[in-house]
Amino acid sequence: MIKADIVNGLLNWLEDHLDLPLLLDDVAAKSGYSKWYLQRMFRDVTGQKLGAYIRARRLSRAALALRASSHSILDIALLYHFDSQQTFTRTFKKQFGLTPAVYRHASCWSAKGLCPPIRLGKTQLPQPKFINIPDMPLMGVTRIYHSSFERIERLFHSDLRAPFWRQYLDGANIIPPVLYGLHRLEPGNTIDNDRDIILNYTIAMQLGTFSESMPMARPVMLEGGDYAQFNYEGYVEEFQNFIQLIDDTMVPLLGLTRRQGLDIERFHPRNDEKLFSSDFLRCDYLIPIVKRPAVNLSRIDGGGSPVQA
Repeated sequence: MIKADIVNGLLNWLEDHLDLPLLLDDVAAKSGYSKWYLQRMFRDVTGQKLGAYIRARRLSRAALALRASSHSILDIALLYHFDSQQTFTRTFKKQFGLTPAVYRHASCWSAKGLCPPIRLGKTQLPQPKFINIPDMPLMGVTRIYHSSFERIERLFHSDLRAPFWRQYLDGANIIPPVLYGLHRLEPGNTIDNDRDIILNYTIAMQLGTFSESMPMARPVMLEGGDYAQFNYEGYVEEFQNFIQLIDDTMVPLLGLTRRQGLDIERFHPRNDEKLFSSDFLRCDYLIPIVKRPAVNLSRIDGGGSPVQA
């Protein structure tokens, strides 16, 4: 148990510092153990080599940067402490089977090669439901946020949803039974690194439930197709952590391939309650996928890893 607690603390620290040099000597100094003992303890607890795990997680972050940001390949290589673009390209291709340039411009985003973070203990993993929905015309209002790649998670965690929703629902007399939050990340300014990601976030509702509280609403078409749906019921402050769990753990574990499109937050307010006016939230979270994966869900354990036969 003591070893597991030490390694779990190390795993959490690593996730917050993947953009640091993280030489094994430095990681060992942080832990207070010798490099050799730390590596052996890490492998005993996780079954993986510490250096290989750090490299795989860095490359997974680099993959996200390639897809979502306008950082150059060289900038991404340097951000994750590869000594050259050539070294980064060689290592990236070994893990993902594609060069960074091909990976960036692929029409769909395959989870192949993505390394989920190790989660020790029994983590309750959300079980997906694979559905197909038709095109759906909505009315909505969109805000555009600019961010750097390094700060995008902080932007999400700053609860950008709540003030946006409150602005348009505080004056509403009737709250529709279903509300939609639609968002996507896309590359931003290729010159200004502080604005190299664009987050488009739209609040919307179905036609016929249009509220006088959204006078600036415009038609929005919710694209139909195949989606993986994950259900959330819980505290508002944990909602973004739930989405991150889907993105960094469930998508690679299930081997999903994302197609172009919007992630959908389908909210179900309780008893005509205004969204984000209480601590509780009910939401279906849908991500657009190419097709349902061939995966046995019963073979994914609560620790976030496929169960070995």
